[in-house]
Amino acid sequence: MRHQHAIIHHRAIDFWSARAAVLVVICLQLLVINDLSFGPRWLAPVIEAALLVPLSIATAWTQMATQNAVDHEHWYAIGRFRVFIRRTALVMTGVISIMNCGSLVFLVQKLLEGHAGAGTTLLVDALNIWVTNVIVFALWFWSTDRGGPPTCGLVKRAHADFLFPQMTLPDRETRDWLPGFVDYVFLAFTNATAFSPTDTLPLSQRAKLLMMAEAMISLLTIALVAARAVNILA
Repeated sequence: MRHQHAIIHHRAIDFWSARAAVLVVICLQLLVINDLSFGPRWLAPVIEAALLVPLSIATAWTQMATQNAVDHEHWYAIGRFRVFIRRTALVMTGVISIMNCGSLVFLVQKLLEGHAGAGTTLLVDALNIWVTNVIVFALWFWSTDRGGPPTCGLVKRAHADFLFPQMTLPDRETRDWLPGFVDYVFLAFTNATAFSPTDTLPLSQRAKLLMMAEAMISLLTIALVAARAVNILA
């Protein structure tokens, strides 16, 4: 019989997709044109990489350990590592969120002071911040829904933070359906473009607050920064 923690092996693509998303964020932070970061430009990427490396090692260890676990002690060690993985992932997501919000604040401040550079660079940095915003909230949604990946598949649908369309279908094939990381990326993307829920509805208060925060950041980026950049180009 498969143990409850074995889902980390059977849904490995979600964990590595999330790690790849963090790498994309690191690259985007290094590509910011204007000086919009706390401290040196390399500070945020270095902090995130320092968290990503042990996080990836721990994830790889747990995925290999689930294939060889045979007794309670092995599963107990896997469970402890899963707690470490989730806490580290939440810290890393928090760092990314703070850095991205800081970049937006600095960019808006420079706009108000009239020292934000050329319109082209504004457009590039606004797009950079917007894409990072989508990725970071996809990580937040994935890390918090039903308690996050450590409890994936173990929490009842009644305790879910989001209601996906598949969860409303009566078919037996979709009864055990679980959202993957790509589903949360799509949720974050649609919320950032529509500024409201589309096909997936928030159920819990924390889900609603997260969606509100993402929509607010996206609206500020598009309506203020991008609009100002277009005016400069015109």
